[in-house]
Amino acid sequence: MESRTKRRLSPAQIDEVARDALGCGVASSVELTDGYANAVWRLGLEDGRQVVLKLGPPPDLRMLAYERHLLRTEAMVYHLARPAGLPMPELLRASFDDERLGGDYLILSALDGVPWNRATLSRAEDDALRFEVGRYLARLHAIPGTGVFGYPYAGLTGRTWREAFLVMVGALLDDAVYYDTRLPASIVEIAGLIYMNAHVLDQVTTPSLVHFDLWPGNVFLTGDKRIQAFIDHERAFWGDPLADFVTPTLFGELREDDPMLAGYRQEGGPATLDHAARLRIALYRAYLYLIMLVEDGPRRYPEELYGPLRDHTTRSLTACLDTLREAARGHARV
Repeated sequence: MESRTKRRLSPAQIDEVARDALGCGVASSVELTDGYANAVWRLGLEDGRQVVLKLGPPPDLRMLAYERHLLRTEAMVYHLARPAGLPMPELLRASFDDERLGGDYLILSALDGVPWNRATLSRAEDDALRFEVGRYLARLHAIPGTGVFGYPYAGLTGRTWREAFLVMVGALLDDAVYYDTRLPASIVEIAGLIYMNAHVLDQVTTPSLVHFDLWPGNVFLTGDKRIQAFIDHERAFWGDPLADFVTPTLFGELREDDPMLAGYRQEGGPATLDHAARLRIALYRAYLYLIMLVEDGPRRYPEELYGPLRDHTTRSLTACLDTLREAARGHARV
């Protein structure tokens, strides 16, 4: 999708980056336009290799607070998750504050599969993939952290998960004020509902690495319909593993019979869907829907494409806020 955050490079600049990073010039270049924040090109190198160049937003463009140093977060995930056995492209080069480009970029090995959301699958094949996603999520969440919750590169952290999440939400609501985002409730009410329900976050005592963007468009499949790779890790944070079940069930709900949960539990991942866990999921859904609404501020998506998504997201956020209102009333009665 077109976005103001995507930078343009000339063919000569792309060639120069490839020669400097990989010692080889570019024979072909195709921009990949499916992403929303970063500019991305698939490059055919003169030695026959296929790679992907991912260029961060202009450093002088105000982004959402959590989006500070997006590609540094993504590089961190590659360094930690690939050795843990998660399927992902190989990170060939990471460059930060590049003087010529004025920002950050990554170069990754190219994939030859297709995104899950573009594949034609039977119900059984889809269930098998969800089971496999669950197994890999358990491996991701088992990666040990350093005791800090939140987004370290963005400076949005806390000593506890409750503290970090409230900092994350507060920063996002500040962004909503700055960009004058239309929301289905006032900033004060949204902040209050999240604060009144934040006690359930105290159940999370150990920070897990959370992808938080694992929708089917970020899962590539092989020709035999197995998972080839997870991509786009820049939204990752250290927090509650349950948050990673939000994007694979976007605009829906996590059911107890979801094969993803079965795969997660088989791999040793703890996941209990009691009342408190579902309330935590409602908090994370509200946070994700807020991101999806507020991010139009810096990106300025084409209205004809973004309008229907905005409407759907607004309705979903409204439902989450209703859940939080009811929970807050119940808590007040106790």
